[in-house]
Amino acid sequence: GATLGGYGTRGQNGATAFFSTTDTGDFRLDAVGAAFIWNNRLEVSFARQDLHLPTAIAANTRIGQDILGAKLRLAGDVVYGRWPQVSLGVQHKRNRDFAIPSAVGAEDDSGTDLYLSVGRLLLGGLAGRNVYLNATLRSTRANELGLLGFGGPEDDGRSVVAEATGALFLDRETVIGVEYRQKPDHLAFAEEHNWTDLFVAWFPSKHLSLTAAWADLGSIAGLDDQRGLYLSLEAAY
Repeated sequence: GATLGGYGTRGQNGATAFFSTTDTGDFRLDAVGAAFIWNNRLEVSFARQDLHLPTAIAANTRIGQDILGAKLRLAGDVVYGRWPQVSLGVQHKRNRDFAIPSAVGAEDDSGTDLYLSVGRLLLGGLAGRNVYLNATLRSTRANELGLLGFGGPEDDGRSVVAEATGALFLDRETVIGVEYRQKPDHLAFAEEHNWTDLFVAWFPSKHLSLTAAWADLGSIAGLDDQRGLYLSLEAAY
């Protein structure tokens, strides 16, 4: 999204670290990462993802990728001022093992996403409650976020896809919302579906957040009805 991590304001630095897992019964995606935020202007991050595959695809196998990212706040502010916060980001992704992505038709083991994101917190936006809205346009060649490589026989070029988040603050500690993510469709062996989720986030303190979601991931690698629980823990300073 458009927001930077941490709690630093102008002239201050911050940092975040997270762990998340999503389990559909057939697949499990684990992710861990950290970010450093400089002057509430620039965020640099590193994340590692591991996708555990069902035995129907490969016995006792997991594939993964590393993601190096940077995000620059271009203008505006999430809360204050006339304009929403606008951020420009880049993510360079690299597969740690290209055997399975190559076997399903991926052209490359690495790729770079570019995205432009706009976010705003509307104070008292709905029935007196705060509302957060975020919209993102992403240019990417990634198959299943990059876990199945980049590019393919259906389309080896870049696709521009949209992402959106809407969240309602029930109180200062609890947020509910919905997320939607378009995904490109580059591989011939299986159609790639868009993702949606309904989430609830709890902030017991300004340094800690817990998020749970019910995610609908559609079809992954030809296996339909991939739905399951998403859990995330994040610490911020």
